[in-house]
Amino acid sequence: MRTLFIVLLLCCSSLSAQPQTLDQQAQAQDIPVTELRNFAEVLERVRAAYVEEVDDTVLLKAAIRGMLSELDPHSSYLAPDDFDDLQVSTQGEFGGLGIEITMDKDAVVIVTPYDDTPASEAGLKAGDTILAIDDESVKGWSLDEVAKRLRGEQGSSVKLSILPLDAKSPRTLTLTRDIIKVQSVRHKELRPGIGYLRISQFQAKTARDTKAALEALQQKAPLKGLILDLRNNPGGVLSGAVQVADLFLESGLIVYTQGRHEERLNYNASSGGIFLDTPMVVLVNGGSASASEIVAGALQDHGRAVLVGQRTFGKGSVQSVLPLTGDSALKLTTARYYTPKGRSIQADGIHPDIIVASATVADKAQRTLRESDLPRHLKKDDSPTDDDDLSLAHEDYDLYQALSALTAMTLTQRKTVP
Repeated sequence: MRTLFIVLLLCCSSLSAQPQTLDQQAQAQDIPVTELRNFAEVLERVRAAYVEEVDDTVLLKAAIRGMLSELDPHSSYLAPDDFDDLQVSTQGEFGGLGIEITMDKDAVVIVTPYDDTPASEAGLKAGDTILAIDDESVKGWSLDEVAKRLRGEQGSSVKLSILPLDAKSPRTLTLTRDIIKVQSVRHKELRPGIGYLRISQFQAKTARDTKAALEALQQKAPLKGLILDLRNNPGGVLSGAVQVADLFLESGLIVYTQGRHEERLNYNASSGGIFLDTPMVVLVNGGSASASEIVAGALQDHGRAVLVGQRTFGKGSVQSVLPLTGDSALKLTTARYYTPKGRSIQADGIHPDIIVASATVADKAQRTLRESDLPRHLKKDDSPTDDDDLSLAHEDYDLYQALSALTAMTLTQRKTVP
């Protein structure tokens, strides 16, 4: 690399300087000196002939960004401001709309909107494509450029042109930016003894908050079953995901990474897991990515949980942030994630055990008349009713299916226990 850097500097400073020496160095190090000379020549031609004068620093940074954009959608150059934004966003609070985005064949696609943010309230969904921001087409923009334009001060507005995943024509909407505070863990009781735990993003404190939520559910009623909702969870901090998976496992491998030159790095569960025998269902969909796929894959491989929903996003690559001079950094894909059984997550995702396709539920008026439909009928006690289930099915069909699967699991467990 040092020789390559020296050759590049020499090429950029003088195209005709000692060509034989450069060729000898290139041959010794297997360096494409012809391409380096082409780069230097392009740089010189732009500086000399472009319609407007361009700063050399701007040109070189653009070259760096172009080089990284050709690798994969997740490698990028982080200028000092970008580096600061990345560090702020991992703390769970930042200004903007509250969406995770990625590049798909030069299109800017929403991975997921965060809960209770301007994006989710506007109805943006995973798979929607961003076509324009403030009437400017995003075609040709880098992912970092799009992210910068989406961020902004609280109360400011931004106009988006969106092509919904299930539509043929775009729609235009104006959103008001807000301070995005991602509350990564939420919980509630669906039925007595049946807990619901939602993790919207993995942060440094997510495992601690998850444990506290589980203890709170246990205090209401002994847990007989648990639904872990990882839908539209774009990932986050790897350590947070590993620690959450560790809560439900007593031992064994959670995930491992493998790079081109690096040795395999294993992340193992430690003793002290909680609710190890509690039947468990994990909800996933196409917006479940990265760290959430790690948790889902680990629990599936260990037979600890049944996965319900749709195939996950398929981001199984590891990005390392490498500091550079001048307070900038390089975010570079350096390895891949693998589940305990050696399955690669990349570009395939995690496949659920029970696939739930999009569906609608018939209205109450379309079903068979029952006693509960009659006027002045005697009221039942406070235990769950079919109406409760029907209401949940209307509100969240995937969750309704997960609850049905969990109910079957708890019934099976009850019958097999002596």
